Amino acid sequence: MAAKGQVDLLLKLDQAKTQLYHFKAVIISGMGFFTDAYDLFCISLVTKLLGRIYYQVEGSPKPGILPPNVAAAVNGVALCGTLAGQLFFGWLGDKLGRKHVFGITLLLMIISSIGSGLSFGSSPKTVMATLCFFRFWLGFGIGGDYPLSATIMAEYSNKKTRGAFIAAVFAMQGFGILAGGIVAMAVSATFGAVYKAPAYSVDPIGSTGPQADYVWRIILMLGALPAALTYYWRLKMPETPRYTALVAKNAEKASREMSKVMGIEVKAQEEAGEEKVINKSNSFGLLSEEFLRRHGLHLLGTASTWFLLDITYYSQNLFQKDIFSAVGWLPRANTMNAMEELFRIARAQFLIALCGTVPGYWFTVFLIDYIGRFTIQLIGFFFMTVFMFVLAIPYHHWTLKENNIGFVVIYGLTFFFANFGPNSTTFIVPAEIFPARFRSTCHGISAAAGKAGAIIGAFGFLYAAQNQDKSKVDPGYPAGIGMKNSLMVLGMVNVLGFLLTFLVPEPKGRSLEEISGENEEVDQALPTGVETV
Repeated sequence: MAAKGQVDLLLKLDQAKTQLYHFKAVIISGMGFFTDAYDLFCISLVTKLLGRIYYQVEGSPKPGILPPNVAAAVNGVALCGTLAGQLFFGWLGDKLGRKHVFGITLLLMIISSIGSGLSFGSSPKTVMATLCFFRFWLGFGIGGDYPLSATIMAEYSNKKTRGAFIAAVFAMQGFGILAGGIVAMAVSATFGAVYKAPAYSVDPIGSTGPQADYVWRIILMLGALPAALTYYWRLKMPETPRYTALVAKNAEKASREMSKVMGIEVKAQEEAGEEKVINKSNSFGLLSEEFLRRHGLHLLGTASTWFLLDITYYSQNLFQKDIFSAVGWLPRANTMNAMEELFRIARAQFLIALCGTVPGYWFTVFLIDYIGRFTIQLIGFFFMTVFMFVLAIPYHHWTLKENNIGFVVIYGLTFFFANFGPNSTTFIVPAEIFPARFRSTCHGISAAAGKAGAIIGAFGFLYAAQNQDKSKVDPGYPAGIGMKNSLMVLGMVNVLGFLLTFLVPEPKGRSLEEISGENEEVDQALPTGVETV
């Protein structure tokens, strides 16, 4: 590899104009996040329906709900799979290359989404066990997409619009959420119209017809469709030029691929008299003292902020239906049949996503390369804290029927500032600030820390938000600290996230090699008088 060719290549990449391939890469890379968000949205709906179908107690005044251990397993097993996938595929992406494992993650998602809908068994226990099995592997595939998609988009982008393109990949989650809402409403409305059913209070058995067992399966399986449509294009994506040049040490091949894919001509021939010299101080390993000195605080910053953000984000997201019910925005479950309940919860979550969650993603896309990652993350954590306390401190006020709309508006604003804030930036920054040979691994570590927070949020909130009065808790649960105190705890978590953001550097407008210190390495390989990017 010629060092001069390597520098030309990196310079051309950083100065490349935005073109059609960048937008194509956003869609191909973003399909994993579409599937991730679709699944996250739909499983919170499906759990209500599964409770009615498989855990109905004869003579109970309320419809059946999943027992605590089953609810925790169904909601949490995909998160556990995601954590494992982030670590494994993050490491593999640096060892084998981004391209070689990019198709595997999508294939896992397609197979597991279909498998989730086909969950078989003659008893509730076996159905839940097979559902959890497929959801683990769905999570494993989704987890791999985090480091690979972010790294691929970062390494193809120029330095002026890099933040927007990585944010756009992540913003595909917004379309996944909306698609989940539309599919759930359409399927439940169709089945509800064709198979009329009375409310639970009128006929407990008849309110959940046998057809309901098809509804949740159809909803989960349809999540595989967009991923399947982009699978071929993933296989056709070439390796990123930065990985080929900096990690595989083949600038000539990287130049050929850039010319073919992006129409950028780069001469990578070796110049006479040029000799490559490796600076040993820049060949350090991931577990070395040198890495710890240069990037240790950065990794702590990206991992800890993502961890704290996901405690809040996932506890809110997975249990929206419980929060809406608690403040009276949804009717009592026993006044509805199964399809009506599914439709109403889907509609409520869809409206929150449409008005709060999705706009937040796109505000980030349009503004991140102007005001920077650091500022957006601070703004997001600050306002999430403010709105969480606004909901928590006068909580009783919001439970009154005349104030329900106000609660939903403020609750929606917490989602807006999560996405125009740390939910986007914690994904973007780890793909920018580490050296190419560790980039995918470090992103995977940061993302896995986030999923550890998500698991704590999902499991912890499930129990913590239970009423303090034992007579009012859901069947099978111990008394908790109540919704008000749970929201107070989440507000404090956001305060910690705000403070730890100061460990993370600002990558706006700088090349990946400048941010990570790889320019120093290239400098050592250059003959005198040749400048780097």
